[in-house]
Amino acid sequence: MISQSIIPIPKNSMLRLKTVSSLLTPLILAGMIGLGDVALHSFLPQTQSTAIAAPPSASQEQIELIIASKGKTGSGDQLRRFFYGDLEPLGVQPGGAGMVVNLYSKKNDVTFSYCATYDVVVAVKGGRVAMFPASEVK
Repeated sequence: MISQSIIPIPKNSMLRLKTVSSLLTPLILAGMIGLGDVALHSFLPQTQSTAIAAPPSASQEQIELIIASKGKTGSGDQLRRFFYGDLEPLGVQPGGAGMVVNLYSKKNDVTFSYCATYDVVVAVKGGRVAMFPASEVK
């Protein structure tokens, strides 16, 4: 009597196994690829992507280079290169070839007066300077 209550195994059970295995194969392959990627990155750290670091903050030497080249062609380019992302505008005043912009560096506590018409730095002073004397920015 007990043997009659057991569910008989159908004749097409091989068909069910093939269907299940075809579903599991992509999952197993994806898992193996993921594990291989983790293993590759742990043993070969140079293959990991690295973030680009921010440029180092300007040093006193760089400020002195700008002071030495103020009023000369290229000093505006130096200013942008040395203080990339660090300058905040304080104001605009007459000078240079019309108007100059006063730019302040928080990291170095220095204010630069920049003439965009000729792309030159016309004045540099320590601290936060809203307006330079007219004689300095002509």
